[in-house]
Amino acid sequence: MNDYRNKIRNFSIIAHIDHGKSTLADRMLEITGTVSSRGMRKQFLDKLEVERERGITIKAQPIRMEYTAADGIKYFLNLIDTPGHVDFTYEVSRSLAACEGAILLIDATQGIEAQTLSNLHLAMDLDLKVIPVINKIDMSNARVDEVRNDINAILGFTPEEVHLTSATKGTGVKALLELIIHKIPSPGDTEDKLKALIFDSTYNSFKGVMMYVKVITGEMHLGDSIKFMSNDLDYEIIELGYFGEKLIINDILTTGEVGYVLAGVKNIKDIKIGDTITLKDNPAISPLSGFKEMKPLVFCGLYPSINKDFEHLRSSIEKIQLNDASLKFIPEDSVALGPGFRCGFLGNLHMEITQERLEQEFNLNIIATSPNVRYLIHHNNGETLEVENPVSMPVSGDIEYVEEPFIRATIITMSDFIGGIMKLCEDKRGEFIEMEYISTKRVIIHYNLPLNEIIVDFFSKLKSVTKGYGSMDYEEIFYQKSQLVKVDILVNSKSIDSLSFISHSDKAYRKGLALIEKLRKLIKRQLFEVVLQAAIGSRIIARASISAMRKNVTAKCYGGDITRKRKLLEKQKEGKKRMKMVGMVEIPQEAFMAVLKLE
Repeated sequence: MNDYRNKIRNFSIIAHIDHGKSTLADRMLEITGTVSSRGMRKQFLDKLEVERERGITIKAQPIRMEYTAADGIKYFLNLIDTPGHVDFTYEVSRSLAACEGAILLIDATQGIEAQTLSNLHLAMDLDLKVIPVINKIDMSNARVDEVRNDINAILGFTPEEVHLTSATKGTGVKALLELIIHKIPSPGDTEDKLKALIFDSTYNSFKGVMMYVKVITGEMHLGDSIKFMSNDLDYEIIELGYFGEKLIINDILTTGEVGYVLAGVKNIKDIKIGDTITLKDNPAISPLSGFKEMKPLVFCGLYPSINKDFEHLRSSIEKIQLNDASLKFIPEDSVALGPGFRCGFLGNLHMEITQERLEQEFNLNIIATSPNVRYLIHHNNGETLEVENPVSMPVSGDIEYVEEPFIRATIITMSDFIGGIMKLCEDKRGEFIEMEYISTKRVIIHYNLPLNEIIVDFFSKLKSVTKGYGSMDYEEIFYQKSQLVKVDILVNSKSIDSLSFISHSDKAYRKGLALIEKLRKLIKRQLFEVVLQAAIGSRIIARASISAMRKNVTAKCYGGDITRKRKLLEKQKEGKKRMKMVGMVEIPQEAFMAVLKLE
């Protein structure tokens, strides 16, 4: 068994977004013959429809490759392709926990970027063997020597340690597989009691919850009674195996192997990502360390457009949460939208992807409110309240002061764009920390930025200002006292809770005015006048009205006494007044998202 374990290599491909992870994985699958030419397609490991549409990896995906090396020995390589966007760092950290090594992929045209550094630190924290690789060396604008020098200066790898590849053409990929075999250690632990780490899971409507596991010690067999160490629930294994072009069923998973387990688990809540599986009759004494719990940074309300879909929405979010442990949700009620859920995400892209998955995979039509962050409200009576929804914010007279979350941003860019980046950060109420040159042309800029200011459009503006050469990574660092106010939106004097937002007092008037103007264009005309108002407390800061659709009730009057026309007009006026009192104004989804587009 030790001889077999020595032939196993578990590794991930980590990189900044769009540096070629999925393409490199495709070439490895082709070279090892894991996927038939008939079954091969671009981005093979990107299974979700939204991943293929956007061309980015969202879910880490494992696959097992068998490769006969130059020494004539057959090795078993478990590859986990990982996401590259900062919002999915938790996905990367879970994947790395199932590995002994990582390929750090760097684009020869882009060089070291913010997420490159972040992913390297994740791998080093787990004490993984890292192989630096420069990809896209076939591109006409590749800067191989410059990037190699940057890797040496910033990451500390010698030029000889850096491997060169072109994932598109397959150059250097076979040599990289040999490097993986010789440099990445085999998994090894001699303890005989079963400990298997659940690093991911998904839901199969026929077989129940499928758990993705890495067997750290011991082994599990078909028919074994297993126990989850977090909740002491026990099940019997009905199927296990590993990942190939399709699922490959096997009777055993042993130390070091990455595979899947089915145990007839129907209740999604029984499974916890990061939990340890052990045998019921011969349990391990202590569980594995699991994962650091990730706290959501961005919150928004998700509501079904038809109220009867509420339970369908609940079960759909639970199924997504099963393989996205960073998604959090609790039920909430909105006066305007009815029952729904307040959901927490790691960032704006994470929020967008979750909404798209609900619509595509579960055929739901949902309404999403504008995103918010978590504020700390300090009451006059000394109590501190966490507020994720503007509706929950107390009246201003009860508040002593408000704190908002700030993040420490690391921006890597070309030195030509320093001025534009600093202006962008200042516009977002940023606080400059420091700047350091990593080469004559590239610079790292550190800023403290309010999280609320960057969750919507900061990344796209950064790319625009830097002509695509800027990248940013961030971490939540602290809360800071700010002059924040709640802005209410009223439609015919009724507050629409889902349109309320919290803003810095310096920007509140401008944002309120801009939102009212957008709503005036988005809300359709009714048979009665619709009055739109923005208010801070009892003070109205902006107002607009949508005039009523009119019918010419005097058209049938041909001459005659003027009093008859007046009588008809007065009757119409009374009817419109009654209609305004009981009439409902339909607010489209675009109106709720208009808050996002406020400058």
